Amino acid sequence: MPKPPMPADARTFHRKWGHLARPHVRALAWLLDSPDLLDPNSPHWQGRIATLGPISPAVANWLDDLDADPSPLDAALGARFYSRLGLYAEKLMAFYFAQHGALAAHGLQVRDGKNGTIGEFDFLLREEGSENLLHIEFATKFYLLDGDPDSGNYNRLVGPNLADTLGLKMRKIFNAQLQLSQHPIAQTIAPAPVTKAQALVKGWLFYHATEPAPQIEGISPDHCRGHWRTLSEQAAAPGELFIVMPRLQWLAPLRTPLARSENAPTPAPLARAELLDVLAEKFIADANPVLVATVRDETGWLEEVERGFVVPDGWRARAQARRSDGALPA
Repeated sequence: MPKPPMPADARTFHRKWGHLARPHVRALAWLLDSPDLLDPNSPHWQGRIATLGPISPAVANWLDDLDADPSPLDAALGARFYSRLGLYAEKLMAFYFAQHGALAAHGLQVRDGKNGTIGEFDFLLREEGSENLLHIEFATKFYLLDGDPDSGNYNRLVGPNLADTLGLKMRKIFNAQLQLSQHPIAQTIAPAPVTKAQALVKGWLFYHATEPAPQIEGISPDHCRGHWRTLSEQAAAPGELFIVMPRLQWLAPLRTPLARSENAPTPAPLARAELLDVLAEKFIADANPVLVATVRDETGWLEEVERGFVVPDGWRARAQARRSDGALPA
């Protein structure tokens, strides 16, 4: 049997896109060029997973031009503060689809006058050579594997805040969101017939640092991956410099100037002892895990070497308790 592809990591991204300096452009490059989280060729998904495919030289050149002059992207994002990573990623993708002539509608709501909102199309895209539309439901997700993978259910891939699983997310997408174009009201609102509906899912999976990462049916073999450790385990983690990653910088591997300005969006790097103190204090008031990048100095830039969630020591027990009380599927 051929060897599985090497996992995508920060070095792969830096090697290809390290010349991009602007965070929004780097995030967009990652969305366009990162491996799919779910394997579109897996029979498990029955053809309902979309893929962007390999990035073309023309798109790579377009990203280079955008990095040199980001004003069109800045205008599309606007001055608003994005508190939700998913919305930020969606706006980046809407800009890309619009710039390349594929976007027929973005965030198109389907309303029933009496009963409120029925649903919303993330993207309606024009298919080349066709007058029909493709409905794309888009998601960027981050899950930690807790226990043995339950292939086919994906409920052991758990959101860091213990409110979600990959299984719950995909069942919602397949059973509700991808069915929207079948609703009679949706058919009257769409600008053209919607003949296909698929999910495009990007993201990272995180595996316990002391346990081997398994191959999971339906997950892309080369998906982006990191690790997770408890706060106690983090004390022995490799690396010398760490950055607590702001949520809007979770997409692409981190790259930030070593010389920081006062209004820099990325926090200052921390030594190990400083990081442990920051996390211990944070976990007193807030038990949600924290995403931390291990970084190193590369000719005046701090570049992400690897990333991982640091979780409170009781995180796994909390996950089990939420399964026991029915808040998460077992």
